[in-house]
Amino acid sequence: MPGTLTNARDACYARRMARPSLVLVRALLDTAARLRTTAAYQWGHLGQCNCGHLIQTVCRVPPAKIHTWALEREGDWEQLASAYCPTSGYAVDDVITELCELGFTPHDLAHLEKLDDPSVLAALPGGARWLARNARTDVIMYLETWAGLLEEALPPALARAA
Repeated sequence: MPGTLTNARDACYARRMARPSLVLVRALLDTAARLRTTAAYQWGHLGQCNCGHLIQTVCRVPPAKIHTWALEREGDWEQLASAYCPTSGYAVDDVITELCELGFTPHDLAHLEKLDDPSVLAALPGGARWLARNARTDVIMYLETWAGLLEEALPPALARAA
């Protein structure tokens, strides 16, 4: 039903930050843990960058496939998220839809790619500061800090389960 998809997109965009859930906390922490290993990281590769690694974790898709899908459209993940349309027929939009269904927003993807969400930066260990968007250690810190914020926002019963 076309109206439903448009409403899903509107609902996804209406939220400025991810809807707190254990699934999102786990996805962020699992992504950070994988980046601590020898997982290939290249900010300029759409399947091995900040968003690419989250998508690998959540969607269980290899980096080469993510990269190919993302190249169907022009731009980095910030631009892809901004152009998101669930009815476009592009595989990259299907991936973004899957992330939105879990509780992420296109705004989250744009901020993750640039490591620049003000709420996450303000909560960084050691105080607020800018991070290098293409530095593996900064990505790990951003993901872990974001997971912490989402965990703090969980209802008490869920937070105890975390």
